[in-house]
Amino acid sequence: MGKRRRGNQEITNLTKKQKKHLKEFGEQHPFHDNVSAPEQPDSPQHPEHDSKEDSDEEQLSAYQKLLTTMIQDADDNSEDEESDGEDDGDEVEGESEEEEEEEEGNDAEEDLEEEEGETPDNSQNKEHPEKTNGDIEENEKVETEGEFTDKKNEAAFCLETNLPAEGEENMGEQEEEDIFAKHQETELSEEEVGQILQGSKIKSQVTWPKLGTLQCMCPLEHFPAVGQPSSAPLPTIHKTLEANWCLLNQSFAPEGGAVTDVTELQKELLGLMGTYRDVHFTNSFPLREAKEVRSTYCLHVLNHVLKANTRVLRNNAKLKETKDVNEEFRDQGITRPKVLILVPFRDGVLRVVQTFITLLEPKGKKMDVSNKKRFKEEYGEEPGESPAKLHRPDDYHAVFSGNTDDHFRIGVSIMKRSMRLYSPFYSSDIIIASPLGLRTVLGADGEKKRDFDFLSSIELLIVDQADVFLMQNWEHLLHVLKYLNLQPLDSHGVDFSRVRMWNLNNWAAHYRQTLVFSAVQEPQITNILTKHCHNYRGQVCSKTIPKVGSICQVLVQLPHVFQMFHSDSFMDQDARFQFFVDKILPQYRDSVMSQTFIYVPSYFDFVRLRNYLKKEDFSFASVSEYSQRSEVSRARHYFQKGEKQFMLFSERFHFYKRYTIKGIHNLIFYGLPTYAHFYSEVCNMLQTGVREGGASVSFTCTALYSRYDMHRLTAITGVDRAAQMLQSKKTVHLFITGEEKNT
Repeated sequence: MGKRRRGNQEITNLTKKQKKHLKEFGEQHPFHDNVSAPEQPDSPQHPEHDSKEDSDEEQLSAYQKLLTTMIQDADDNSEDEESDGEDDGDEVEGESEEEEEEEEGNDAEEDLEEEEGETPDNSQNKEHPEKTNGDIEENEKVETEGEFTDKKNEAAFCLETNLPAEGEENMGEQEEEDIFAKHQETELSEEEVGQILQGSKIKSQVTWPKLGTLQCMCPLEHFPAVGQPSSAPLPTIHKTLEANWCLLNQSFAPEGGAVTDVTELQKELLGLMGTYRDVHFTNSFPLREAKEVRSTYCLHVLNHVLKANTRVLRNNAKLKETKDVNEEFRDQGITRPKVLILVPFRDGVLRVVQTFITLLEPKGKKMDVSNKKRFKEEYGEEPGESPAKLHRPDDYHAVFSGNTDDHFRIGVSIMKRSMRLYSPFYSSDIIIASPLGLRTVLGADGEKKRDFDFLSSIELLIVDQADVFLMQNWEHLLHVLKYLNLQPLDSHGVDFSRVRMWNLNNWAAHYRQTLVFSAVQEPQITNILTKHCHNYRGQVCSKTIPKVGSICQVLVQLPHVFQMFHSDSFMDQDARFQFFVDKILPQYRDSVMSQTFIYVPSYFDFVRLRNYLKKEDFSFASVSEYSQRSEVSRARHYFQKGEKQFMLFSERFHFYKRYTIKGIHNLIFYGLPTYAHFYSEVCNMLQTGVREGGASVSFTCTALYSRYDMHRLTAITGVDRAAQMLQSKKTVHLFITGEEKNT
């Protein structure tokens, strides 16, 4: 009875935002500490409907659906589009509410109480009062009339009825030589499409001055691999961007400081993007390259959208003047959205839109941006909202600066030199969203209320900070990729005489360019390009080859024992678990090996180990991203005082909190960290116990790895040492840090 009353009290103490997040996704946001969420965080369960009508509707082919919808009135379609867009806009979160913090002073030391205030809190983001699904359905028409049926904006940003701006009518000759036009007008044969789907690729390797080693893969022989930088010159810049594109770095220049010129890295990236090949860049670190990368892909996005829209507007003018009924202008997809940008936090959206404005705004004039005030309120951060300056590494502040809410989506439409924010998806050129924000719209098989047609004609997909998605919920990203470039179930009022043939043939996926940027090399990220990208122009992936690993940043005198185990695949977690239970754990059961810290990268492995330790009656404490603040304080206290022999520690908790755990004597890496610098950070935690205790303690460190951990091992030990360790017949390797010369 007391347990139930306490659970109800915890839920009533939640803010509206936290209640909604808990209700919708079955899990608590890692920044919220007051309530613990269910143990399995991944893949929220969606209700399944077994209704016969639904299954029959799903069985209809997309082509039959299109035929049945062609006879519908266009006005009805536009109303549907706008209600869909309003539903997207209404779910944007708003109205800030302060979160009440629990004090657990009786269970922790004073220094732990001080750190309780350090936890970054996401609940201070601006929110509108939340609405239930019923409220949204009842008020949908009223709200649509209020904001998204703004006749002035709808007409001004409509592609079908607008004409080109002055000076853009005669851009056809210049465009013929542009790679954009060649890419759009290339006609693939069925044989070539079959060849792409078979997966056979011609592989080659080339080295560029700034991008480093590039691995190129081409599915078709007559679209050869990229060569030296001279083979990928800067693309033709649209007339609207000619004056400003050199100010690429203005959006992140220091106040009052000089704007840096376009860097060599940006020129190489622009040239590579301009070839319309898929690109995977693995050196986009938050403190260095991330800002340059963001401004570069923003320029590429605007260049693509403006060229596509200009072509449509120019053809509108030709159709208005021509008397030839048989003349065709196939220049559109089935739906309008052309670009999808996936970013992990709202602050990323703010920076992208600010870069768009910088590139589009005429010199000496203010650009017309609709709904700008609302956008700044919901995606910006008010002064005083962010917590006090935390004692965290610089890369932490770079990732978690600004608004860190991870549930959002917004449509952006661009016409000439004007921008419209919060445009309905079917009237948008660009959609910027988080995977979680899109998943709530896409739904799952069997759900009645779902929509994914707006992703049918995406020509450019950008996945920024892909490594951060690994720390959120990778399943959400895979779910979004599953619904890209599917044949739509509705026509949405499209003029089929203007739709490109490769869109009608359901070949849009072979023309889509995918740009993936991350700070680490991970098989799961690489899998995006190998399994979900089938660009006929091929792919280019950068390879990070660190000469010096992060182990050189370990300051503690510490023996590092790397133990290799046999594994049949990257996903074979059973082999790791059995090796740990049979070979590693028995060595630490003795009371002499007290205060053992176990670092676990995967949450599923964390739960599995926790259940095993409970079953075998080990003395341990556990800390994960779903632990309450009081639980974290108690676990840290008991572990530091030696009252608990083991501490289980999840990598995602370290990613979101970066607490320093005191009292570690023995360190076990159940798996190598995703981020190489996490290895040195965790090892250096051993210093805190030495400084405070004074007594000499012999430390140990053990790390498990398999041959499938090659990228992580290389980032930690360096390329030469990793090669020796993977090729050696020995399974145990020793390094010693903290001496003048590492062994």
